Amino acid sequence: MILSHAHLDHCGMIPILVRQGFRGKIYATPATIDIAKYIMQDSAAIQENDAEYYNRHNKDKPISPIYTAEDVLKTFNYFEPVQYFRNSGKWTQINKDVRFKFNDAGHILGSAVTVLEINEVGTVKTIAYTGDLGREYMPILKDPEFVEEAQALLMECTYGGRLHRSVDTVTEELKSAIELAIINKGKVIVPAFALGRTQELIYIIHKLIDGGNLPSIPIYIDSPLGENITEVYARYTGDFNDAFWNDFGNKKESPFDFKNLVNIQSVGESKALNNTSGPLMIISASGMAEGGRILHHLKNSISDPKNIILLAGYQAENTLGRRLEEGATSVKIYDKEYEVHAKILKSDELSAHADQNDLFIYMSHIKGLKNLFLIHGELPEASAFEKIAKEYSPNLSVDIPLSGQSFDI
Repeated sequence: MILSHAHLDHCGMIPILVRQGFRGKIYATPATIDIAKYIMQDSAAIQENDAEYYNRHNKDKPISPIYTAEDVLKTFNYFEPVQYFRNSGKWTQINKDVRFKFNDAGHILGSAVTVLEINEVGTVKTIAYTGDLGREYMPILKDPEFVEEAQALLMECTYGGRLHRSVDTVTEELKSAIELAIINKGKVIVPAFALGRTQELIYIIHKLIDGGNLPSIPIYIDSPLGENITEVYARYTGDFNDAFWNDFGNKKESPFDFKNLVNIQSVGESKALNNTSGPLMIISASGMAEGGRILHHLKNSISDPKNIILLAGYQAENTLGRRLEEGATSVKIYDKEYEVHAKILKSDELSAHADQNDLFIYMSHIKGLKNLFLIHGELPEASAFEKIAKEYSPNLSVDIPLSGQSFDI
């Protein structure tokens, strides 16, 4: 297995694979391995806790977690670290006919674009897979690293039909949300991925505070996973961009720590926040409000018009975050309906996914490209980019693969 990065939708089923008999190597960058272990452990803990909570309230229809912490531990023996090619200067040989290298995808810490070289009866074919592709000029991480040449590209298209505004707009939106919370004596509740989004939010808030541009209110990070991943970030500053070094690194200052930032660990501390008066901000996982401690904060805050729910990233179909984004007047949390009276704000500008323009630049940079496969995106987004790609290069074969479909390259 080659693992592009450590987000749950990419590594989250590895424990099932191992439980079903997989005993091969799992190639990934060192940072991805460090983070994936935390992500999978957290996933198992959430499943176990949610099953216990559900079964306590629905004793006639008990459920079981998909996998457990014990299943996760069994996966650790199979990870094999591989450095970015720019750091190692060498390919990783899988067998005599197949080798690969990692380029920096710039999506989250450790994320990689995989470039495969396959020797097929004397003919070498190069296939590139973006995994999740990042953006230029984002906080903390370096820009995505281009693939120079490939015959086929498997490219994500999460935002294949949309353009992002500048990341700078997030600064003003965060500032405005906090100022409104101060006026209303309310709470700003931010569902945020513990991996990537939480670190970016902390970074931006810290810069605002250092510049004297943000009123001082308590900022709670209610995510033990987020704290663990932030510690991993601190070990890989070599993967950070020049802006980090200018803002914090050269001053030997951590971007992830400041005086009114409070990390919440215990369940008791987390519950106590529900009875804590605003103004305050709570950043908690998950980013699409589908599990974890954020659900408890939402059910205790979502019906109060003094509060603000800030959706700070992509919300997939059929998630609680998407329903809030689309203006639902009531939502179900833990099988109970709650009326939505809190103010719902959305900011995509911290999305770690390339937008339509980023994707086009990345694709058009590759020499010798003959086949483009648009993956990891809802059909409207994929279809929008398919049209652009075909207009750009009429001879390029562009496909949106269906489940189970196969192609000859």
